[in-house]
Amino acid sequence: MSETRNITRRSALKFGVAAAASLPFSSSLVGRATAQEQVKFTLPWIPNGSSYWPMIGKEIGVFAKHNIDMSVARGFGSVAAAQAVASGQFDFGMVFAGGNFLAAARQLPIVVIATVYYDPIMGIALRADSPIKTPKDLEGKKLGTVPTSAESPFWPAFAKNAGIDMSKVSLVQVDSKVIERALIDKQVDATTAVGTSSIPLIAAMGERPRFLPWSRYGVELYAGQIVTRPEIVEKNPELCQKVVDSVLGCYAHTLREPQSSLELFAKVMPEVGLTRGGMESARIAQGLTQLATQRPEAIENSLGWSDLDKIPGMIDLIMEFGAPKDAVRPDPATLVTNRFVGNVKLTPEEWAKVKENTSEFAAYLGES
Repeated sequence: MSETRNITRRSALKFGVAAAASLPFSSSLVGRATAQEQVKFTLPWIPNGSSYWPMIGKEIGVFAKHNIDMSVARGFGSVAAAQAVASGQFDFGMVFAGGNFLAAARQLPIVVIATVYYDPIMGIALRADSPIKTPKDLEGKKLGTVPTSAESPFWPAFAKNAGIDMSKVSLVQVDSKVIERALIDKQVDATTAVGTSSIPLIAAMGERPRFLPWSRYGVELYAGQIVTRPEIVEKNPELCQKVVDSVLGCYAHTLREPQSSLELFAKVMPEVGLTRGGMESARIAQGLTQLATQRPEAIENSLGWSDLDKIPGMIDLIMEFGAPKDAVRPDPATLVTNRFVGNVKLTPEEWAKVKENTSEFAAYLGES
């Protein structure tokens, strides 16, 4: 589990992380798609409960249905994964929105062709017995954070929106390997965190954490997104459609069959089942991810749908808190498209079942 944590923390929204190493990309995907086309796809980091679903595409027959043969590689953080797609090491990937928008701000060629789920669940992790009930209660307390983490740059945005006097909060820098333990052992009163990473780890330590999501206070970013390069969208839209339908088809399968999907994940990646607490951590991470998928974008339209009216505000957030000074604000109209989404939908009955299946995970976030 420590490896998963380290890689998650490397998904920091600070440009300059080295691009993911990958196998040589031997065949060009620019051009007309052919039957059983070889496709190389990168994840944002090592497969876990919040990102594994493309790995089961062969087993459930989704890739064969769309006439592609997709190999799925682990990533080394969202920023590195976005760079790897933009540079041509991979032609498609699933990358968190922050990494995508930051890559675009550095004028790298990247385009978002689907949004898989809608909240990276950045926020404040708390012990179950913590007296901290509201954001203002953080004043006078010790707040642990990993400076290079994905969420840490957005702490000032949350503090501003929530009316917290930052001068009254003691910010403590903690190593990524021990930040959850620092919370449990009461070395700090709270931590900044990405929920899909920290909550499963804290739960594996025998604690039941509470969590204050920043999205409730206007710090809103989308989470996992399918990305490619603009040249592929222009010259091979047929393949873009196949990849979007395939990856979203895999995700739809996990929404409909969460437990059997996790068992299939453990079959494809046996170390998940062999690691102490691995399956339970994957189950919690999957549940939180599926919770963050239940948004009007997906329910009222289709899986993969992006609310284009929200994108400018997310870009503004990245430019103010996550981008270097020489970054250039990307054009929302060319950065995100809904052109390839709309084919993968759940019925109202299926969404109701997803809500039922994720009810236990909503309690971590203080939802009913």
